[in-house]
Parts: sequence; C-alpha cells; structure tokens
Amino acid sequence: MTPRRAFTLIELLVVIAVIALLVGILLPALGSARRQARAVVCASRLQQLGVALTLYLNDYPDQLPQVRVDVAPGFSSNIGALFGGKKGSLPSYGINEYGAERRPLNPYVLGSVTPPPDDQPGNMEIEAFKSPADAGGNIPFLGHVDSMYELLGSSYTLNDHTLDGDDPQFVTLIPQEGGRMPSSTLMAQPHKIWVLGTHTIYNYQQDGDRGHNWFAPPSRSNAQIAANLLFLDMHVGSQLPVPKGVVNTTDHYTFLPTPDWLTRTH
Repeated sequence: MTPRRAFTLIELLVVIAVIALLVGILLPALGSARRQARAVVCASRLQQLGVALTLYLNDYPDQLPQVRVDVAPGFSSNIGALFGGKKGSLPSYGINEYGAERRPLNPYVLGSVTPPPDDQPGNMEIEAFKSPADAGGNIPFLGHVDSMYELLGSSYTLNDHTLDGDDPQFVTLIPQEGGRMPSSTLMAQPHKIWVLGTHTIYNYQQDGDRGHNWFAPPSRSNAQIAANLLFLDMHVGSQLPVPKGVVNTTDHYTFLPTPDWLTRTH
C-alpha cells in the first residue's frame, strides 16, 4: 500500500508564518480603509446638514440656527452647540436640557418626524448629526470623553467664535446679541469661510490640544489633526489639515468673515 503523505511540522510552521505575514501587511491597509470610509460617511452627513441649513436660511435669511440660554444670573448667551441634534450629557449651557424638539435645525433634517418633548423619557437619536469618525476628545474640566455626539448632542459644531476663545470680541458668524450673520458684503470668501464642521476644527482653541484626532490611527498620537467642513457656499471639504496653535486662517479655510475681522471695530 502507498503511504499517505501529510504536512510536516516545518511545512505547517512555514504556512502559519506566511499567513501571519500577510495579516500583518493587510491589517494596516484595512484599518486605513475603514478610517477613510468613516471620513466619507462623515462628509456625506455634513452635506446632508448643508441641505437642511440651506432650507433653514431660506426661511431665516442670513441667520444661522441658534439658541439663547441663561448661563448665569442676569446673563444670557447664544450657545452654538444647540443648533441641532439630540440632548447631550454636559450639565451646563442647556446641553442636557435642550433635546431634539427645541434644537432649531432639526425640523429641516427630520422633515415630518416630530421629536418627543424634552420632558418625555428617552432621547431621540438623529443619525445625521452623528459622525462615525467621532472619537471624542479631551474636554477641559471633564477629561476624556468618547463621543462629542453623546456629550453635546452633535458630532458637528457651528463657526460661532474663533480659536482665540469665545469671548465677545472673538465671535464670528453669530453676533453676540444673536441674529443675522455679518452682511454678505463683508463675507468676501463664502467658498473659504466654514459654517459647520467636526469638533476637530476647534482642537487647538486657545492654543490647547483637545485630542480630537478622529481621522488618524489611535496609535499615532502625533498625527496631523484634520477636519471635515461645510462652507458658506455649501460645498464640503474632507479631511482638511488643522495646524497646531491658534491659526484662524489657512490655505483651506477661515473662521473669519473678513481677513481683518479680529482687528476691525465691530
């Protein structure tokens, strides 16, 4: 009888080594593909919000969705984070009080769907405001959070102040007293002025580092921060580099309604 041939131990080890090598080569590529896919979906949702924002601006010309909240006795302020989305968990600025029913952009995103009142149990999820790339970040006085969507109710934020801070002299597209954006004659570059974006755009506010690195491998702590942005002309820029420090204008975007915004007399 002819003896049955089988794998030797050496052959088996060689096969295992080859498989391990292939996995080692393919895993980074697969991880990069997943991150790229999340970035594409994130940009797509930002474009969806752009359509809703266009409809909103048709009803409220030149006025971004905004909510004014009493933040201290005798003092109220516009809270950009309340422009749309769901109720968040942050116990201040109305974030954990204003649910989907009272966030002004939501009707233009949801159409005929009516969000439940804020006093009802549960919390409505609105996927359009949730980026699959949302990895949270380091929040002053709170530490690390896993999701900006869960913290604030949206993975996206309005351009309502510069990287210098949120004091009155640094407001941008929402005046301190509320109301309309600066007149269109002032905004000479609608293709470059961003209006909605991922929270990564504020990563270096006041020269800090909030760890909003959504589009890079978690192991690369020194990776380039990037942001997905919706501009005033309603086009979307994907994975635009965000330089370190307080840099309000780059080759790709600007926070400022006019180049001399921070030095002019408002």
